[in-house]
Amino acid sequence: MTARSAAHAATTRYDRVAQRSAGCVIAGYSTSFGWATRLLDEPVRTHVRSIYALVRIADETVDDPDPTFPAAERSRLLDDLAAETARAVAGARSTNLVVQAFALTARRCGIGPALIDPFFASMRADLDVSAHDDASLAEYVHGSAEVVGLMCLRVFLDGDDAACARLAPAASALGAAFQKVNFLRDLAEDHDELGRTYFPGLDVEDFGDLERDRLLDDIDADLAHAATAIPHLPVSSRRAVAAAHGFYGALSRRLRATPAQQIRRSRVRVPDHEKAVIMARAVLGARR
Repeated sequence: MTARSAAHAATTRYDRVAQRSAGCVIAGYSTSFGWATRLLDEPVRTHVRSIYALVRIADETVDDPDPTFPAAERSRLLDDLAAETARAVAGARSTNLVVQAFALTARRCGIGPALIDPFFASMRADLDVSAHDDASLAEYVHGSAEVVGLMCLRVFLDGDDAACARLAPAASALGAAFQKVNFLRDLAEDHDELGRTYFPGLDVEDFGDLERDRLLDDIDADLAHAATAIPHLPVSSRRAVAAAHGFYGALSRRLRATPAQQIRRSRVRVPDHEKAVIMARAVLGARR
């Protein structure tokens, strides 16, 4: 048994229940990320799902479109979640099972305030900022997505500081690409339901194909940078990241082939049969 496996096996019953609760969160949301995690070996799969669960709960707190859920209450709940997470990562037991699961992963893999605090700062920005300039968008993307990629990288590499530092720029690029794709795909929902426009200077009502292609060129550059790290990951992480990268590459291509005004009206998706093909290719590619 490896040191990592031993640490995973040594958790208490309460910890195991907490980790299963994190798995329920990811199962409740049909995402490309959820598909990709199926390719991870244990305990990496559990750790990545524990990261995702905390991210998902924070995101839902600020993004739930329910008009009866006031901003002040969202802010209070987010602050409570951030404080509870900090206590748990520092070693306290949490009665929030998702926080408990995340803290187990954070302590095991060396995920600390340098990655956690920017995440919560970006979640808070969604409560206060409706439009971004270049600087605020870069800060937002770092906290909302790049740090999540860096958290997952620490899991993939078992907290190896030197390897994490070497692959960090590519991991950040992958997180940024995923986030920007989501911004473009969710353009209508973010603008119409949440009152937000993430891309600086973008007039959603006058969104055209040239602007679409400019944004996708930036996304594709991030995806190309991210791809350079995949061969250097352990096998199960390599196939999962390759699958996730493939899903978002396919989504980028579908967005580029979709008229801008249609993106403005409806959400572009990658069908399940195409995801299955991408997963199969990722598995085969990881064996080489």
